[in-house]
Amino acid sequence: MMNGGNLVDNDSAVAGGVEDMYGEDIATMGQPVTPWTVSVASGYTLMRDPRHNKGLAFTERERDAHYLRGLLPPIVLSQELQEKRIMHMLRQYKVPLQRYMAMMDLQERNERLFYKLLIDNVEELLPVVYTPTVGEACQKYGSIFRRPQGLYISLKEKGKILEVLKNWPERSVQVIVVTDGERILGLGDLGCQGMGIPVGKLSLYTALGGVRPSACLPITIDVGTNNEKLLNDEFYIGLRQRRATGQEYGELLHEFMSAVKQNYGEKVLIQFEDFANHNAFELLARYSSSHLVFNDDIQ
Repeated sequence: MMNGGNLVDNDSAVAGGVEDMYGEDIATMGQPVTPWTVSVASGYTLMRDPRHNKGLAFTERERDAHYLRGLLPPIVLSQELQEKRIMHMLRQYKVPLQRYMAMMDLQERNERLFYKLLIDNVEELLPVVYTPTVGEACQKYGSIFRRPQGLYISLKEKGKILEVLKNWPERSVQVIVVTDGERILGLGDLGCQGMGIPVGKLSLYTALGGVRPSACLPITIDVGTNNEKLLNDEFYIGLRQRRATGQEYGELLHEFMSAVKQNYGEKVLIQFEDFANHNAFELLARYSSSHLVFNDDIQ
């Protein structure tokens, strides 16, 4: 049942597969919703907010309360019916990468429906949003890139990583999955395009572990790549230089780890993902006593 003019009711939150553990869905309870306010999303802006957009599932009452009249077709479709429609569409695609791209598009426009779809069809969709399809997605990330889904921290940001972390809109981050892209699955050095791995892994944190999406932060550390094909690819989205090593690499990672603790506190969990073994073991040994860290590739 809706409470006043709330954007999302508790029932829909549970139906979406993600419990409102952090009170995000009721944060605007009791606040007036007006066309000129910026503190409460409404109208066109609301429909482009993936966390709160419900697409055709907005009720008649919600459409009136949040100035959505005319911005949607007149029919109201339940989440269940939307889920059925999207699964039908996904099954029409013969190429796995097309399914991956369709799922990423859904995540970017309707987060709640994305996770409901993934939770209810986990056996069918897990290979789409993570291995093995995510490997191909990383290889072609520069070509299929639409909009950033996490934070990119490169050598260009050395000395101001804390400022970069503060650019991320969420403040209650509890889990970070970070990669430097040097050993992505069995595909080797994919540099900046390894971002698909932290994004996919954190989707599983939510769908299978119940962690609130806004508490998850995917990060790619870009120190360059030794992949000649990527360095010569006009669509490559990362630094076009050989990988930094030694002191330069160590200083960047140390600044990153210090900034994470300063910005998010000592309890934030950091998962090192797909680092080459020579760095993976060193990072784990260096920070296991000062940070909450793990690496499921080597532990």
